[in-house]
Amino acid sequence: MTKTKPLATYHETNLGRIYHADSLDVMKRQETETVDLIMTSPPFALTRKKDYGNEQEDTYLDWFRNFAVEFQRILKKDGSLVIDLGGAWKPGLPVRSLYHFKLLIMLCEEYNFHLAQEFYWWNPSKLPTPAEWVNVRRIRVKDGVNTVWWLSKSPWPRASNRRVLQPYSDSMKTLLSNGYKAKMRPSGHDISDKFAIDNGASIPPNLIAIPNTESNSGYLRYCKDNSIKAHPARFPAALPEYFIRMVTDPDDVVLDPFAGSCVTGEVAERLGRKWVCAELIESYLEGAKGRFVQKVELPKGKAQKNDESGYYRIPHPGLLWNGVDERDSAPLPEDGGRQRPANISKSNVCRDDVTIIKTAE
Repeated sequence: MTKTKPLATYHETNLGRIYHADSLDVMKRQETETVDLIMTSPPFALTRKKDYGNEQEDTYLDWFRNFAVEFQRILKKDGSLVIDLGGAWKPGLPVRSLYHFKLLIMLCEEYNFHLAQEFYWWNPSKLPTPAEWVNVRRIRVKDGVNTVWWLSKSPWPRASNRRVLQPYSDSMKTLLSNGYKAKMRPSGHDISDKFAIDNGASIPPNLIAIPNTESNSGYLRYCKDNSIKAHPARFPAALPEYFIRMVTDPDDVVLDPFAGSCVTGEVAERLGRKWVCAELIESYLEGAKGRFVQKVELPKGKAQKNDESGYYRIPHPGLLWNGVDERDSAPLPEDGGRQRPANISKSNVCRDDVTIIKTAE
């Protein structure tokens, strides 16, 4: 390990530390194989430059390599690396970038990580963007998910899905109540009598539904009261909480190298994990301090154990078709939407498909 001058701590609790520093410098001072979970959302490779310093697509992999080296070194053999990444579009074109898939392949093939499982964070409150392709030319649908890569150094990272169980759906409760006939399904799946055992809760899928609609949290109130600009791209606390619960135990070490407002640290603190956050932009850390200098609040408005309102539903894709003949509507654009529709105004740009879910955070 490099012998260098210790970094100054920006803020410290009994369980964790925030560093106003380059995370590479922070990680280089970390002992080898001492971190149980790296939970982070690095800057995305977006076409438009953001305040928080996102990298451009064509240089993204090279920029990430130094971080990959340190991730591999400091992570324990049975630890996990969880990376939340949003997708991106090619500049000026209605086609997608492949940067997040290329990053996944690079981490696995060049840095010997294993893909434990891919997750998709569905944000029901996401706006329909990019507006040009979705609202104006109407040739794409809105992008509603982020990819979340769960990676590990070993094929056998420590984990338990018992930590993240969810309530049974109404249909499952009906099946358990009324019973069913055990038989082989046409798909080849053998539905045995054991399927009727009531285990108290359901194993969740790898689709995580969390609206990112924080509006009145302790963090935002602290920023407002102290005239601090809130971080513009925070992930909801429920996202790091999901993985911290599933792959770590109390007193394990959680690291977020792109901490922003240190949501990961706040959740780790509340769950009794040791944590380290690193962030380059000091103004974000001014707000992050508010997560710790005041009482840590549990998220409000969470669904109760069997509260049906805790489920977010995606409509069946044919819900509005009902036998409607496509010939009754405008024909598909012969140029694939290359030509922008004439006489487009704000009044006739469709925004009806925006799902806004208010919470009591």
